[in-house]
Amino acid sequence: MDNVTVVTGGSRGIGAATCLRLAGDGHRVAVGYLSNAAAAQKVVDAVRAAGSEAIAVRADTAAEDDVVALFAAAADRLGPVTGLVNNAGIASALGRLADLKTDELRRVMDINVIGAFLCARQAARVMTAGGAIVNVSSTAATLGSPGNYIHYAASKAAIDALTVGLAKELAAEGIRVNGVAPGFIHTEFHEQTGDPNRAANVVSRIPVGRLGTPEEIAEAIAWLLSPAASYATGTTLRVAGGL
Repeated sequence: MDNVTVVTGGSRGIGAATCLRLAGDGHRVAVGYLSNAAAAQKVVDAVRAAGSEAIAVRADTAAEDDVVALFAAAADRLGPVTGLVNNAGIASALGRLADLKTDELRRVMDINVIGAFLCARQAARVMTAGGAIVNVSSTAATLGSPGNYIHYAASKAAIDALTVGLAKELAAEGIRVNGVAPGFIHTEFHEQTGDPNRAANVVSRIPVGRLGTPEEIAEAIAWLLSPAASYATGTTLRVAGGL
């Protein structure tokens, strides 16, 4: 199959690792990014160096017009879109729900929920049989993250529901929808929480005794997009070191 995959939040962390991993499988990749054009271009250059094609497209996934333009750019420059990695997501400062600012709550929900739904909706509109969507969730969805970011956990629980429902809705069209739920991964994501040492501080809670890597999550995503996962749909694969 001639694979063209849109990866939102593709300029760093799990998204960047996924772009590079998919390049190894021959995917042409649209690297969606919000603000760091230089980082996105670095990923594009790495994908091209790996022997595949890539473009960088700026898109605020919470904005409908940006999402439509992202998919259109991918189709125009790379070919018909066959895959989506719904990865763009944000957190806010750690703290109790009682102390959460309303504007922070709205922005997290806008990106993590509305943005993911808009991207999934556009994928459902343009994909044909053989297409696949992977939604990036989090173990927070089932753990709740009390005292840290309950709102973020709730946003990822919404993604899990999206995965189950959309998988059933699109199954007859030959489009698969799955999710990946990472645990604590060594990325820049933790800097958004206001605690730069957070990743190191949580290692003792992880049964395998270490943080995960973006590349380990990218492997799971690549498998779910591949023909090897042809009978998998509506499932969320937990990749969390035992959490």
